[in-house]
Amino acid sequence: MSLGTEEGAVLVNIAREAALARLRHTPPPDLGEVAPALRVPAGAFVSLDVGGDLRGCIGYVEALWPLVETVARAGGAAIQDRRFPRVQSDEWPHLGVEVSVLSRLAPILPERVEVGTHGLLIRCSGSSGLLLPQVPVEHQWDRDTFLDHLCIKAGLPEGRWRQPGAELFSFTCQRFGGVSER
Repeated sequence: MSLGTEEGAVLVNIAREAALARLRHTPPPDLGEVAPALRVPAGAFVSLDVGGDLRGCIGYVEALWPLVETVARAGGAAIQDRRFPRVQSDEWPHLGVEVSVLSRLAPILPERVEVGTHGLLIRCSGSSGLLLPQVPVEHQWDRDTFLDHLCIKAGLPEGRWRQPGAELFSFTCQRFGGVSER
C-alpha cells in the first residue's frame, strides 16, 4: 500500500485526536468518511515524543482492522505506554505524533537485512520483539547490532538470532509525522 501526503495527514490527525481523547478521558474520535485506501486493513504504529524523547510507541503488526481504526487504537494506547510515564496535559503542545504504516511481514535471512529499510520482528522460544526501521538509524546501529537489540527487545540474549529456531520477519514502513496542537 502506498499512501499520499494527504492520507498521511489524515492518519496523523486521527492518531492525535485519539491520543487527546484518551488524555482527556473523552470518547474516541469519530473516524468519519476517509479515502478508500485508509479503510484497507493494515498494521501501524503510533510514536509520541516530546523534544525528541520517546514518550510512547504502540502499534499492531497484523492487519486486524481498517488502517484508520488501527491508527486510532494505537494513538489512544500510545498516550499511556507502560514503558514511559503517562503523557501529561502540559506536554500536549509539544507532543510530536508519528504514524508508521507497515507493509506485510515477510520471512528474511539475517544477511539480507538492510538497516534503514527493514523493520524486524523476531519470534523465538515463545518470545517476540519488534523494532521499526527508523530505530537502528536513530541509534547508528549496524546490522548485527540491530539484530542483537531486536533480541533484547524480545527478552532474548544477544546473538540469539544466529541460532536455530529463531524466525526473522521483515517489513517496511511509510512514515507520516506532525506536532500536536492544543
